[in-house]
Amino acid sequence: MGQQVEFLFDVGSPAAYLAWSQLPALCQRNDADLLLTPMLLGGVFKAAGNNPPAAVPAKGQYMLRDLGRFAQRYQVPLNFNPHFPVNTLLPMRILAAAQGHDQEKTLVQALFDAMWRSPCKLSESEVVAEVLSSAGLEADFWLAQAADEDVKARLKENTEHAVRRGVFGAPTLFVGNEMFFGQDRLDFVEEALQGS
Repeated sequence: MGQQVEFLFDVGSPAAYLAWSQLPALCQRNDADLLLTPMLLGGVFKAAGNNPPAAVPAKGQYMLRDLGRFAQRYQVPLNFNPHFPVNTLLPMRILAAAQGHDQEKTLVQALFDAMWRSPCKLSESEVVAEVLSSAGLEADFWLAQAADEDVKARLKENTEHAVRRGVFGAPTLFVGNEMFFGQDRLDFVEEALQGS
């Protein structure tokens, strides 16, 4: 595989969840690698001077309807998390620990599902442990990894590096140096892979 799609995300973003639901198949049909880069969306917002859509009530209401349209188009469940906004520091540290690990995609799927399919309060370590165990993963191992200082530093660096590259929200995707923002830009990602 010569080409690569880099996916910068936070599981707290419903738009990132929707993009994730499509990206593995998109990459497979275009013979491209999918590189997963976890980041802290709150940190990106703060550093980029951006605000979440819900900070503007009319925009937040519209976005909820629009996300529902995309979930229907993609034929995936989307259940708004009643605990939203959820502090995703713990799950994102787990995903930073998992970068390059053979269980990385399983962890991403389990945590996205727990956020947007069967909504859970992922800020609670007991809840995260239960989610991981239910997915057949070793919860104690991954929770210990999340507490590692090198892992904490990696997530911080992922976030800072994203901002330096011009990232202002999630999901953000890169094909080479070309940046695409939002789950509604996947057609442009595919065109970039095809050289259109």
